[in-house]
Amino acid sequence: MSEKSYRVAILGGGSFGTAIANIVADNGHDVHLWLRSEERADEINQRHVNETYLPGIQLNPSLKATTDLAEAVQSAEVVFMAVPSKSCREVSRTLAGLLSKDCILISTTKGIEADGFKLMSQVIHEEIPYARLGVMSGPNLAKELAERQITATVIASQDTNVTETIQGLLQCSYFRVYAGEDIFGLELCGALKNVYAICSGIAAAIGVGSNTQSVLITRSLAEMCRFAVKKGADPMTFMGLGGVGDLFVTCTSPLSRNYRVGYSLGQGKDLDAVVEELGQVAEGVNTLKLLYAQAEELDVHMPLVRGLYGIIYNGQSLDEVVSTMMSADQTRDVDFSLR
Repeated sequence: MSEKSYRVAILGGGSFGTAIANIVADNGHDVHLWLRSEERADEINQRHVNETYLPGIQLNPSLKATTDLAEAVQSAEVVFMAVPSKSCREVSRTLAGLLSKDCILISTTKGIEADGFKLMSQVIHEEIPYARLGVMSGPNLAKELAERQITATVIASQDTNVTETIQGLLQCSYFRVYAGEDIFGLELCGALKNVYAICSGIAAAIGVGSNTQSVLITRSLAEMCRFAVKKGADPMTFMGLGGVGDLFVTCTSPLSRNYRVGYSLGQGKDLDAVVEELGQVAEGVNTLKLLYAQAEELDVHMPLVRGLYGIIYNGQSLDEVVSTMMSADQTRDVDFSLR
């Protein structure tokens, strides 16, 4: 834990933003959580709970919630961005005139902006070029984190002071924070794995065996690495917590929103109805469209992405997609280059 007390703002009052805010408050820092709902802000301030996103979890009484963005980030030394990807640019643009020049800004959002296939750190940098930027990602299911179950994450930045500060800010008896430098690769891991969690949810719903699930997860990783190499990322980043770790938990846990979307689709439900029923953002649905288009444009072999796209957007049957995959040419197991 950090010996210094920091003024910290968490932007986004969903499950993950609230869980991170609670850890920081437990570690003795001055924390303000920004969210859009006045009702939920009052609930956090008065009853110290966020029943909408973390039901049954008691929050630190020192955690303050507000719907005023300027109030939340006033004098903030560290800001965590935990808003949905579709809101990232709008919020970043507003922040540009509010943050101090030496403020550390950490993106936790796992998504891609459609215009230019931009990751969230790229969006933030365009709007706040002076920010001391970092990215946080890993197998971090918010409910388990809020329940203080042992969890680990990765914080990546080109600035070692940023990684060291965040490690000190978040480290506690149940949360371990590892450092890295590959911002682009780590963020790409977090965005891509959501698509494969939908695939895995569909597979679970139709009752596939353990062998099949193992094939699905490992081939998902192979596709992610192929795409990463084509985009210029370091594939070794995908071998760590942000890649293998996050992919595994997202593809196997019912706590994963994207897994739940896939499971409902596998039961024959309509996508729009599934998303509405979920009541939370499942980034993989939006990412699938963008990833499919990029894979086609860059000529990256991604049969799982192509198959899922066919099911969701082209009305193909699951049997048809599986048959096409199983009859395709057999290629090498590990077929990306480290060069």
